[in-house]
Amino acid sequence: MANEVFPIKSKRDYNKFIKALKPGRDQWLAQLGTAFGLRISDLRLLKIGQLRGQKSITLWEKKRKKKRVITFSSSVLKIVSQLEGDDDDYVFASRKGGEPISRVQAYRILSDAAKRAGIYDKIGGIGTHTLRKTFGYRLYQSGVPLSRIMVILNHSSERDTAKYIGITAEEISEAYESIEV
Repeated sequence: MANEVFPIKSKRDYNKFIKALKPGRDQWLAQLGTAFGLRISDLRLLKIGQLRGQKSITLWEKKRKKKRVITFSSSVLKIVSQLEGDDDDYVFASRKGGEPISRVQAYRILSDAAKRAGIYDKIGGIGTHTLRKTFGYRLYQSGVPLSRIMVILNHSSERDTAKYIGITAEEISEAYESIEV
């Protein structure tokens, strides 16, 4: 696996990536991973009953032991309405049954799709953490302040968050240039 992964910044690349995934579980892995911004260790353990019929989810992140409340967007609600199975079934179930998808299998699904979509080399490698970074980058693009993204991702500094989501000096310059007074 690559040491460092990056967000998928281009919406066109992201859409190609999603289309390269098998409909259902594999697409939902990428879409919910991007929508929730969770680490794979938390994402892979989601159960259908935690999502079905809900408008949000509250969970404790494994790594930081912090409570996280995620409110569902309209696109997440659409995905949740398509989930099939018992409440105790994993959303991202292993094909072996009864178990959640493994980290390795999740990585394989995502990186293979990125290669099929022709974006793997452009992005610099894709992994399960790509989804979390894409989530942070999307928040930044939509105008959410870095200080709030830092809190959402449970980072300790805005500088770390900016580096984490791949905000470049060029993007910072463009932001300043866009301000008309």
